[in-house]
Amino acid sequence: MTDWIALIPARGGSKRIPRKNIRDFHGVPALARVVEMLLASGVISRVVVSTDDDEIARVAIAAGADVPFMRPADLADSYTGARPVIQHAIRELEMSAETVVGVFYATAVLTTKQDIELSAKSFAAGECDFVLSVAEYPAPVERALKVGSDEFVVPHDSRQIATRTQDLEPSYYDLGQFYWGTAGAWQADTPVVASRCRAYAVDSWRAVDIDTPRDWDRAERVYRMLYEQ
Repeated sequence: MTDWIALIPARGGSKRIPRKNIRDFHGVPALARVVEMLLASGVISRVVVSTDDDEIARVAIAAGADVPFMRPADLADSYTGARPVIQHAIRELEMSAETVVGVFYATAVLTTKQDIELSAKSFAAGECDFVLSVAEYPAPVERALKVGSDEFVVPHDSRQIATRTQDLEPSYYDLGQFYWGTAGAWQADTPVVASRCRAYAVDSWRAVDIDTPRDWDRAERVYRMLYEQ
């Protein structure tokens, strides 16, 4: 039986929202909320947190995750991408190439058990290297505008100015909440979206990638609407 492991990268040096990975989100540290959701999903056999921070490690362990190693400093700065961190964890855990590694972020607090179950089912169906969470742009990207220094608008694509929005196909963006892939696929250097990658679309109204204090406030409002009525 193939192992399904969740990996949560959670370094301690976030700058735009200090300590955001363990900041209280409706009374529970964000990281703990995600760990508990993953364990309750019934999909994951083990949750592993990759961190360089002792306090984050303690929060992770208290929530039921494993912290079998501490991330080295050269993989914990603000310039290191996620892929080297994932590859480091795979090597540290000596995973087989067939192990399924779901990468989840500590601020994926609006992800639900249903999201985990359905996206895992999509990955298990095969014929893909990855499944990633996406959300639909709220308006057609072909009709995007730029604003110049004179504050006048300029269309990104002047050929689409007269095109009706209903005649344009929906476009999606990487939501940055979670990804599924085998350890073997993660060890390759091909970008996720350049691989055989299947999308799992999250409802746009709860698609919040928490990078700024404003994002955090919006996520809390959406959470209250979902769970605290």
